[in-house]
Amino acid sequence: MNYQIIIKSANTVDQIEEYWTNDDYVKLLEKFDYPDASDADAASLRELLFMAISDFEPKDAAVIVLEYKLSEDLNEGQIQQISNDMFLDKVCEEYPEIRLHSTLFHINQLLFKAYNGTFPNAKAIIIECSLAPVEGENENELNKEGILKLLNNGLSGSNLIKRLFDSQMTENAPFPEAEDILWDVKTTDNVNYTLTTSEYWLSKDDIIASEFEGVLEVPVSVE
Repeated sequence: MNYQIIIKSANTVDQIEEYWTNDDYVKLLEKFDYPDASDADAASLRELLFMAISDFEPKDAAVIVLEYKLSEDLNEGQIQQISNDMFLDKVCEEYPEIRLHSTLFHINQLLFKAYNGTFPNAKAIIIECSLAPVEGENENELNKEGILKLLNNGLSGSNLIKRLFDSQMTENAPFPEAEDILWDVKTTDNVNYTLTTSEYWLSKDDIIASEFEGVLEVPVSVE
């Protein structure tokens, strides 16, 4: 099916504000030994957390937040290693398991802001776009795989997704990595989409066209 793609905006951000909830802040405050966190004013929870974090050494704080969010995905040794590496590199971009990139980004940025720059500053990108069939209507919401394939013609050849996953982006082949490359996809009408991912995967400079066409085929399953 042929699609008309329009990139309406692409904005780089250093945090996704809605990711951390008040419940997260309360639980983290308790882990950072802040008393009566549940009684604190909701509007001040984030600042209280930053103050509580500042009483800890950055590495120790990193371990606490990593354990809070990723204890089911990482063992103690991995958490210790990441807490060390976070000072030197953007682990949220370089960690070999793509499925953890999103969570590592949010952890990194929380610590970056709490310590005013002790940790490297990572960036995300939020793209507003429309993906509309040239003929007919979108009856179903596009999945992440389909969205990335449709974006292919509007991206620079130097884009990391295209370089690492050329066949998945250009051929009628399954692309399971798309689920982790695109962190979030929102739509209310199956045409206009808000996409969130890491600037590591897709930067504003990677977008070389604001209007273009793409073709989406159903992947061939291997029996």
